[in-house]
Amino acid sequence: MFEKEIYINRRNKLRNIMNTGVVLLPGNVDSPMNYLDNTFKFRQDSSFLYFFGLDFQGLAGIIDLDNGQDYIFGNDVEIEDIVWMGPQIPLSANAEKAGVKNTAPFAALSDYLNKAISQGRKIHFLPPYRGENKILLQQLLGITTDKLKDYASIELIKAVVELRSTKEACEIAEIEKACAIGYDMHVLAMKMAHPGVWEQEIAGKMESIALAGGGMISFPTILSQNGQTLHNHSHSLTLEEGRLMVVDAGAESALHYASDFTRTIPVGGRFTQKQREIYDIVLAANNKTAELSKPGVTYQSVHLAISELIAERFKELGLMKGDIKEAVHQGAHALFFPHGLGHMMGLDVHDMEDIGQVYVGYDDEVRPIDQFGTAYLRMGRRLQPDFVITNEPGIYFIPALIDKWQAEKMHTNFINYDKVNEYRSFGGMRVEDDLLITETGCRILGTRVPVTPEEIEETVNS
Repeated sequence: MFEKEIYINRRNKLRNIMNTGVVLLPGNVDSPMNYLDNTFKFRQDSSFLYFFGLDFQGLAGIIDLDNGQDYIFGNDVEIEDIVWMGPQIPLSANAEKAGVKNTAPFAALSDYLNKAISQGRKIHFLPPYRGENKILLQQLLGITTDKLKDYASIELIKAVVELRSTKEACEIAEIEKACAIGYDMHVLAMKMAHPGVWEQEIAGKMESIALAGGGMISFPTILSQNGQTLHNHSHSLTLEEGRLMVVDAGAESALHYASDFTRTIPVGGRFTQKQREIYDIVLAANNKTAELSKPGVTYQSVHLAISELIAERFKELGLMKGDIKEAVHQGAHALFFPHGLGHMMGLDVHDMEDIGQVYVGYDDEVRPIDQFGTAYLRMGRRLQPDFVITNEPGIYFIPALIDKWQAEKMHTNFINYDKVNEYRSFGGMRVEDDLLITETGCRILGTRVPVTPEEIEETVNS
């Protein structure tokens, strides 16, 4: 945990944004893998962590906006728990670590909320994403699980986004720790990228580095020679000489702050000329993103500028043609770049996506663009100092998508399908760094994972 003053200050900032009512923040509980006592690794709810910091099961936090009091509801352990788990710290002592003086058994939460409701006070809660908490909220508030999202507090969502979007110095330090772990994971993957190695072996050893670092992976590792599948979680293949291995992976720090890097690695340690030509475009796009990202600029405008860069370079290779600005305006580039440039990152690898991506990445000024490819841009709003975002341009040759667009004669004035079909077996490429927006621009968080073709080839061959 951070110092208790961090959590007190965060709750007070929330009070300064919101006016009245009761903020209810349920923590997470254990989730069974296949029977009740055999559970997945516990992961606390991120918004609960942000305001209360306590990283164990069976808790709920209350921030009373009217009386200025905070509460932790949870149960102290019994003797049977001590037999299996050893001596435990009392709930009151744990709550004190977060600067909370009021504690009560979990069963008392229902009485507290019923009294508040009878007084006509609004209960603010965030959209739940776990089944256990959906059932809990139904029991506490009398709202059926299928209606909970409709009753979630937009006021609270916007307040949490406002607070969590700007990272404190202690948070940035935690993200840097996660980046250091992620660096080791990716360098290991490069060193193992040789013919005959099983993809799963690399993914498993990468995950062991995350676990040894005191946390866990920040999302299921994407590691595949079929990089044209954007979120390919299959690690079933054996590496083949000359193919490209896309590795998108990250770690959590012990306090659950995330890192998220992607590198594209030539199996055997040498890019072919065709691979090098495309890789140079992706790397140029990544570097240009870092150059353009600064306070006051919308990330949507950066995404569109990078789309034009990719399209212009594709025109030089004969893959695209015509007016490049118009090609991007009409979405022709999305045949090769069908996703967004990046997303917020912090306590979640896709920060706060559980409470509504449209509130995290957009606002009243900047709205999503409803167009294939660009519609997947998770982060579009104006950048501010201490935002942490990912920078992940990519280029992919997806045979099924090429066939569909060609059959439908889509964007034939911008796409040279004869040339594109020469790349059908190419696969895909992505290069991703994590950026901290500064007062004047941005900086890459952590030591940059080897990224130039020369650095990657040297690392593989080391």
